[in-house]
Amino acid sequence: MIALTRQPSCSLVNCEVGHVPREAIALPLALQQHEAYCQALRQLGVAVEILPPEEAFPDSVFVEDNAIILDELAVVTSMGTPSRQDEPELLLPVLGRYRRLATISPPATIEGGDVLCMGNTLYVGESMRTNRAGVEALQAIVEPLGYTVTPVGIQACLHLKTACTSLDDETLLVNPAWIDSRALERFRLLHVPAEEPFGANVLRLPGGVLVQASSPLTRDAIESQGFAATCVEVGEFAKADAGLTCLCLLISL
Repeated sequence: MIALTRQPSCSLVNCEVGHVPREAIALPLALQQHEAYCQALRQLGVAVEILPPEEAFPDSVFVEDNAIILDELAVVTSMGTPSRQDEPELLLPVLGRYRRLATISPPATIEGGDVLCMGNTLYVGESMRTNRAGVEALQAIVEPLGYTVTPVGIQACLHLKTACTSLDDETLLVNPAWIDSRALERFRLLHVPAEEPFGANVLRLPGGVLVQASSPLTRDAIESQGFAATCVEVGEFAKADAGLTCLCLLISL
C-alpha cells in the first residue's frame, strides 16, 4: 500500500474553514506535524510518496478530497468549493501511474472525504461539498463495476469521514450526533465519547489504527475493542476542519 501525501504550502494559512472557528495556523508546526504524520504512516506499514506544495491552492494538502480510490480505478472528483475546483487536475499524472481514471464534472460536486468504501458499498455523505448530482455521477461510474452507492445524511460536520471511519470490515467508529447512522446499521457501531466529537476520524492502516492525539478517550475505546491504536498530533490541520484521513490517499498495490 502506498499513501500519496502533499507537503503543506505557505498558503495553508488562508485555507477554507466551514465548521470550526477560524484560528491562526502556525505553519512551522503544521510542517512538523505533517512530517510526523508521514512517519507514522511508514511505521504502520505504508510506503509514502510526498508531493510538492502547491501555493496556489491553500487546501491542497488535503489530497483525500481530490479522488476516490477503488481497486479498479480512481475517480477524480469535482470539488465543492470554488477555491479548490482546479486541485484534482494536479493529481492526474500521479494517479494515472496506479489506476485507470474516471472523472466527475460540475455541476455535480463530490469530495473524497465524503466517501467511505466498505466492501462493494460506497457510503457517500450528502454534505455542503457533495451534492445529489455528485452522488448520482459516482453511482453511474461504479455500478457497472459491481459497487452499490448508499447516501448518508450529514447534520453538523464537513464530510462523512469527519464523523464515520472504519476500524475493520465489520466495525465503524461513529459520532452519531453528526450523521444519520441508520444507513450503517449492518455494521457494528462504536460511538466516540461525547467529549471528543472529532475523534471519529481515524485512519485504518495495515499495522493498526491511527488516532488523533487530541482524542485519548477515543483511543482507549478503540483499544478496548482489541485494535492497536497509534496517536499522532494534527492540531494545526484541525484548525482547517481536517483530520487524519484528509491528509493522504491510500492506494493498494
